[in-house]
Amino acid sequence: MKETINKLRECGCSIEIDNDRIHLKAPNSLKCVKIETQPYPGFPTDMQSIFVATLIKGEGISYMKENIFESRYKYVAELKKMGVNIEQEDRVLRITGEKTIKATNLKAMDLRGGAALVIAALQADGTTELSNIEYILRGYENLDKKLQKLGAKIKIEEGE
Repeated sequence: MKETINKLRECGCSIEIDNDRIHLKAPNSLKCVKIETQPYPGFPTDMQSIFVATLIKGEGISYMKENIFESRYKYVAELKKMGVNIEQEDRVLRITGEKTIKATNLKAMDLRGGAALVIAALQADGTTELSNIEYILRGYENLDKKLQKLGAKIKIEEGE
């Protein structure tokens, strides 16, 4: 968690660590950062999509370089449907922070990319519908209920 916490601090978050808890206070707008995924103990590839989704409304331009897996950017096309300004060149994403993100219908392609879409949807103006969520439900137990406790307006509906 050390590299993840370091990047959150670099983004402007205030973090206090107790024995069994982490207290995080985020600013209204995150600062831009440059991140490269690395094997342990470096920045974890599993946090890559989560950070990208978090930085889409940040200040300025952030960069993400995926050094572990070649096909971890499947979710980026879905983010672009929301008006997110992301450019990809090989393994590098250039994320330009946006003031507003539009709600739309999205499709999860995998677990972590799906979680990134949930984060993006929570930042969007309006209602976003996310399909193919079985990936997310399998990997994040009771995610909807946990997010509701934080004030999110989210619900899971049975498909036809």
